[in-house]
Amino acid sequence: MTHNEDIGGILASWPFQPGVISARLVRASDGREVLQMRIELGILQMETTGRPDGERPGGYKTYLDYLRHQHRKARREMPLTEEQTSEVDREFLQYYHRRICWLALREFARAVDDADHTLALMDYVARHSPDDEWSLSHEQYRPFVLFHRTQAMALAQLDNAGPEAAIEEVNEGLRRIRALFQAVEAEEQFEEDEFVKQLIELRDWIREHYHVGRTLAEQLADAVAQEQYELAARLRDEIARRRAAGRAKGEGKRRMAEGRRRSEGKAETDPGT
Repeated sequence: MTHNEDIGGILASWPFQPGVISARLVRASDGREVLQMRIELGILQMETTGRPDGERPGGYKTYLDYLRHQHRKARREMPLTEEQTSEVDREFLQYYHRRICWLALREFARAVDDADHTLALMDYVARHSPDDEWSLSHEQYRPFVLFHRTQAMALAQLDNAGPEAAIEEVNEGLRRIRALFQAVEAEEQFEEDEFVKQLIELRDWIREHYHVGRTLAEQLADAVAQEQYELAARLRDEIARRRAAGRAKGEGKRRMAEGRRRSEGKAETDPGT
C-alpha cells in the first residue's frame, strides 16, 4: 500500500464519536462538493445529488427511476426479481445514510428531498413486492421516514416562512403518521408512539418560543366546523398568500446558499479523492 492509499491520517484528524452522526461537506480534487459521514471503521463518501454512490442504474438518475421505466416498457404488472430487491435494498440504505447526514448538517431541504425519494421507493415496493414479508421489512420504517421528513420540513419552514408554517408542517406530518396507525387498526397506540411524542414536543416548543397561538389553518378548521364560511374564505386566501410568499422566500434562500457554496469554496479539500 502506498502512502496515498492510506487514509489513517484522515481518520486520525476526524475521530469517530459513538452515538453521534458526524457529517461534513468537503471539496473533492475535481472541485465538486461531496458529503462524508464518519463511521467506526472509516468514512462513507456520498454525492450530494442523484444517487449517493454516484451511479446511474441503466442510465437513470436512481434505481427507482430505472424500475419505473422498466415497468412502463413492460406494460404489465411484474413483481420484483431477487436481483431487483437487492438493488432496492441498496438504494434504501444509501438514501438513509445521506438523509441523516443532511439532518445533522441542518440541510433540511435536502433531507426532505431524500425522505421523499425513500417514501416513493416504499410506495413502489408495496405495489411490486414479490412477497409480503420483504415489503413489510421496508414498510415498518415508513413512520420513521415520515418523522424525519416532518422534522426537516418544519425546521425548513421555520427559516423560510415562519413559525406558523412550521407548526402546520408538524400537524401535516402527524396526520400522515396517524393515517398509518389507522390503516393497521392501531390508532389507540398513536399517542404513545415516540416519534409522535417528539413531533408534538417540537410543535409545543415552536409555539412557546415564538409565541404562536392558533395557526391560520387551525383557525380555518374551527371556522368550517362552526359554519363561519365568510371567515373561512378569508382565511383560505390568507393561507394561500402566505404559502406563495414562503415558497418564493425559500427558493431565494436556497439559491443564495448554493451560490455561496460554489463561490466561497469553504469546504476543505478532500485529500483522499
